[in-house]
Amino acid sequence: MPRSWLTPTLLLTLAISLAARQATAASFYAPPAPDDEAPVFSGQAELGYTKLSGNTDSETLIAKGRLTWLTGRLTHSLRGETRKIEKDGESSDEQYLVAGRERYDLDGPHYLFGFARWEKERFSGYRYQLTFIGGYGRQVLVGPTHTLSLETGPGYRRDALENGNIKDLAVGYGALDYEWQLSEGTSFQQELSVEGTRDNVTTRTFTAITTQLNASLALRISHEIKNNSNPPDVEDDKVNTDTTTAASLLYNW
Repeated sequence: MPRSWLTPTLLLTLAISLAARQATAASFYAPPAPDDEAPVFSGQAELGYTKLSGNTDSETLIAKGRLTWLTGRLTHSLRGETRKIEKDGESSDEQYLVAGRERYDLDGPHYLFGFARWEKERFSGYRYQLTFIGGYGRQVLVGPTHTLSLETGPGYRRDALENGNIKDLAVGYGALDYEWQLSEGTSFQQELSVEGTRDNVTTRTFTAITTQLNASLALRISHEIKNNSNPPDVEDDKVNTDTTTAASLLYNW
């Protein structure tokens, strides 16, 4: 992987990477409410990198960043992610994502939310996808051992296809976030989101076990799945599902 690509990517990620003080509170879909002691500004950077050599040379980089700040009942979040896989010197997968989210806590376990997301993935059949969603959420379980939140709402998505066509689609959305504090400093997290349109259904899942190494550093083992039920016409061997399994370090501040 060329150094000229790696360095700007890491700098960009660290520049925008900032979420909740706890590593496990960094979910984007149906995130739990900040606790009473949460700082006004907080952040998180996540980095995973692997290099294999031998019969096949490959390099994989995963970099993620969050920024969260609080103003009264509002929680504001920014999120950036990039993934890149190279095999034998050629890119086999490349993904970029930038998103912003607003959450407004109502009385009781209720909240309103809205988010915007731009994403680009090579070899997917899309030049980019731009999504806006808003709706209602509910905090079903509130720790300390288990937390669960659900949300749903309508939205809009613009699909810019590789063939030059543009599609404007209505979206139906639902998501959940579940967190289980296994022990002091170790937690299990499960995120699920579903976005349905007249053309396809996009499902995303994120499963992770996170262990705090010290006050600022954590180790995370995660598995992500993204499924598009009906992707645009691309190569005959293109599959509907992308999976990413990673071991990464998280830095929180």
